Amino acid sequence: MTDAIAILKADPPRTRLWPTVLGGWTLAAIVLCLAFAGAIATLRFPDPDDAMRLLEVRDWLGGQSWWDVGQHRLNGGDFAMHWSRLVDLPIAAAMLVLDPFFSTNAANRIAMTVVPLVTLLALMALAANLTRRVSDVERAKLALLLAPLSIPIVYQMRPLRIDHHGWQVVLAMAATTLLLGRATTRNGVLAGLALATLVTISLEGLPIAVAITAVAALAWAWQPERRDVLRALAATFFAAALALHVATRGPGLFAPVCDAMSPAWLAVLGVAALSLVAVTFVGTQALLVRLAALVGGGAVTIAALLILAPACLRGPFATLDPLVYRLWYLNVAEGMPIWQQEPAWALMTIGFPVVGLVGSIAAWSRSTGALRTRWTILLAILGAGFVLTLFVMRAGATANALAIPGGAWLLLAMLERARRIGPVILRTLATAGALIAVSPDLLVGAVFAALPAQPSTHHAVPGARVSCDGAADVRALAQLPPEILFAPIDVSPEIIATTRHRAIAGGYHRNSAALHTVMAAFMGAPETARATIVASHAGYLVACPGLFEMDIYRDEAPRGLWARLERGERFAWLTPVPIAGSPVLAWRVNNSSRAPLSGAPVRP
Repeated sequence: MTDAIAILKADPPRTRLWPTVLGGWTLAAIVLCLAFAGAIATLRFPDPDDAMRLLEVRDWLGGQSWWDVGQHRLNGGDFAMHWSRLVDLPIAAAMLVLDPFFSTNAANRIAMTVVPLVTLLALMALAANLTRRVSDVERAKLALLLAPLSIPIVYQMRPLRIDHHGWQVVLAMAATTLLLGRATTRNGVLAGLALATLVTISLEGLPIAVAITAVAALAWAWQPERRDVLRALAATFFAAALALHVATRGPGLFAPVCDAMSPAWLAVLGVAALSLVAVTFVGTQALLVRLAALVGGGAVTIAALLILAPACLRGPFATLDPLVYRLWYLNVAEGMPIWQQEPAWALMTIGFPVVGLVGSIAAWSRSTGALRTRWTILLAILGAGFVLTLFVMRAGATANALAIPGGAWLLLAMLERARRIGPVILRTLATAGALIAVSPDLLVGAVFAALPAQPSTHHAVPGARVSCDGAADVRALAQLPPEILFAPIDVSPEIIATTRHRAIAGGYHRNSAALHTVMAAFMGAPETARATIVASHAGYLVACPGLFEMDIYRDEAPRGLWARLERGERFAWLTPVPIAGSPVLAWRVNNSSRAPLSGAPVRP
């Protein structure tokens, strides 16, 4: 009887959340559009990956094969990508609708605004649904408030953020929400489909997908009646991943890669699915027997991984060129552990998950029966997401999303206590304090924004008007006739997405040789750099003063090409070309073998 009452409280009948969800999302969407209006108007991408994603979609709509995700405007047309077309689908759909009525530039801006906001709508709906399943409608409505207040979530779902991270958060939330619903075959199938889509979009979603599956297995061990949902989840996870792999990779489905779904990973998933389905036939044996069966199934899966994909255990970046690994990969902040981040970003990333953990533990301790089971499952998945965030910061948005129900539970508990305070001023302060307490990332962001900016260590180029701090500054290179540009890695996606130029390399690990070429040239001796640049058939050398990447080249190689160009030296094989309206620097490359290699300082 107690369990039935608890379930009714968690899922009130005939309670519609959609009007509240749509209202909350509409308000959040308006605020975000206003906040990022300048970026939308100028198409200022949040990240180079968003520029590359735009180009990938436009290339596909322009006739590039569905199965070909390579970037043919980099490295002479030979630039492999590990991305999935699945993320391109909603963007392409929006563009197909918009293109007949708007210019390409306008359609790009609208599509890149609408798609991330739709992702946010999906997350807010899931957050409200998930919160109601473990709590009540009042807290579900508070979840709608907390979702757009999380900086890591908003960053991945703000206008123009069209890369895959937002959809990964949504799919992890969808699988978790289904797992906390009724333990039916239908919910297991849908959860497995969500996890398969998650890992197909990007293999970086595999750890959280494994964590969700493991929690589902442990829940079955504790409650054998959850057998059907576990079987359906495991079987569908493998079958859907296989089907999506065939559908999205086509002729390349047998490629032996480790950074995306491949035959080796699919074989391991198949073994894991068979193992999980097999152990559920243990049936009504003792808990220890079921746990032992799970351990045995896990051991079989690990053995399969060691046998079928031993190279992949080293990670997709283990084969990177040493120079590329040290100066590029180790400076990709989102892939690094939390203790290697800037303090502000570290605190903004883990602050709300900590709140969610505290709230979830408090809710668990006060719940009984079915609600306690749901809180236990959610707490286990949130804990896994939190641990993953500690080791890889890009997992932070998912952990923040999973923390929403716990944060909403804690917020209502504090608000209820604040309401009982008599004096209006104290009650108002207590209410504000409650909101601040459950939104530590906003507080941290405000504090660090108020602190004085750290003095720049950049040494300006003599005669330069201003540092090239934003990648959008490179769009002025459209003034030049279409050519191959030897440009910094971090701005090459922006260049090829917004101009007719081609470039050499972007920050994508499958192309270690091309990345090494760019880095070695900017840091190499002028004689060596010239040979490399000429061999690339580049018509222009491009530099972006003030860009973090350029400062690395200068600091690592004080006598290298870029360091000497920045100090004002000029070389006969490089002819300066003025770029109006932008601090970006460009030099025409003289391919003549008779041009001298020596440089001399420019006289002031």
